[in-house]
Amino acid sequence: MSTLPITNIIRKLRFEHNEMTQQALADRIGVSRQTVLAIEAAKYSPSLELAFKIATVFNLSLDQIFQYAPGD
Repeated sequence: MSTLPITNIIRKLRFEHNEMTQQALADRIGVSRQTVLAIEAAKYSPSLELAFKIATVFNLSLDQIFQYAPGD
């Protein structure tokens, strides 16, 4: 699986929020731990709804968490 042009700072945010585990985040947003892992590694793009759920957990806007860097 290749890396997507969408990156994020979810891992950093988890650690800034009392070292939240991937499982704890997954439980809060209603997905599996493996899904959180894939999103963090830029191997999977979350749906818009899921991206908003993640933003809500961290009380940030989408553009503060996700960055889009298209290739050439």
